[in-house]
Amino acid sequence: MALIHALVHDAEAMARLRRDLHAHPELGFEEHRTSDLVASQLAGWGIEVHRGMARTGVIGVVHGRDGGAGGRAIGLRADMDALPVREENTFAHASTTPGTMHACGHDGHTAMLLAAAQHLARTRDFDGTVVLIFQPAEEGRGGAQAMVAEGLFERFPVEAVFGLHNWPGYPVGSLAVSAGPVMAAANTFSVTVRGRGGHAAAPHLAIDPVPVACQMVAAFQAIVARNVRPIDTAVVSVTMIHTGEATNVVPDSCRLEGTVRVFRPEVLDLVERRMREIAEHTCVAHGAGCEFEFQRRAPPVVNHEREAAFAAQVIAGIVGSEGARVQEPSMASEDFAFMLQAKAGCYAFIGNGDGAHRHAGHGMGPCMLHNPSYDFNDALLPLGATYWVRLAEAWLAEPRP
Repeated sequence: MALIHALVHDAEAMARLRRDLHAHPELGFEEHRTSDLVASQLAGWGIEVHRGMARTGVIGVVHGRDGGAGGRAIGLRADMDALPVREENTFAHASTTPGTMHACGHDGHTAMLLAAAQHLARTRDFDGTVVLIFQPAEEGRGGAQAMVAEGLFERFPVEAVFGLHNWPGYPVGSLAVSAGPVMAAANTFSVTVRGRGGHAAAPHLAIDPVPVACQMVAAFQAIVARNVRPIDTAVVSVTMIHTGEATNVVPDSCRLEGTVRVFRPEVLDLVERRMREIAEHTCVAHGAGCEFEFQRRAPPVVNHEREAAFAAQVIAGIVGSEGARVQEPSMASEDFAFMLQAKAGCYAFIGNGDGAHRHAGHGMGPCMLHNPSYDFNDALLPLGATYWVRLAEAWLAEPRP
């Protein structure tokens, strides 16, 4: 594995910083301490710092040997926010904020990009400019969309933008990238069934919304099984049902909420239409009212062919053929998709291992994303930082696309 020696030497300091971030998680658009730390580190290394984009975002600008005079630039992005998850780990760097946790590895993503930033500023072994994008609010709160809307790529023009996410299950020492759709569109829905409350012992005098909602849950699954083409991919998951306050009372209403994941817009149109039809017609059939809401939150992550091929070359040069993997598409989502809609680029995965790295005091759950027993694997830090540095250097050394 061709790691940058200086980054291997800095690994312990990187790990301390990562664990500090893990111990002090902050939710989307609330990353004040995190942003202060990122900005302070960048400034201390002589990097030009810009703050305030998307409220808590931080942009670092590193010019190469030519001072950026050639006008070429590449964007590297890391996310900073945590999740509203109560951590079950009890090791020394576990969350000190009740109900909030870095359960997706954004602490590691931030640490890897900071390590790369320090090295790039120290060596400046490139011509052009590296734009370091520390994004807030990736976890469903629209941070990437806000940065793009506020003129991220107008203020900091780049030829391409790249992202990186740790991936549990992929072995440590591996990196993966592929062209085309690699993560699904994220959408949410809410259905409120309006019935008529009454005594549970006299259901014939009420309109019970609960069995109506239960029929919907089953019917929604038939959309994927019988309406979506078998060669397409879709997920419809009802994840919340809210109703009732007493065992002997038929409630007035029942609310279903959940998520829909697809890769193709035509499939999303179909799923939304069929869900609305099922919800409304099921309610009519039972004499109930219906309120249906569907929100399209993030498009699919679609890697651009040229940029994915370029990243794959860089990956192979670092980890060799044994560590370079084909990226398996995931039904998880990522708001980096908004950046890829605005600018060419790609999103890669870095293997987080199987969880064996966790210290004594970790929770009993699997070391999977969004799990209260998750922890980022610090062994990734030199590899992720090396990837960022080599990607930036190689991109800026290539002829202008």
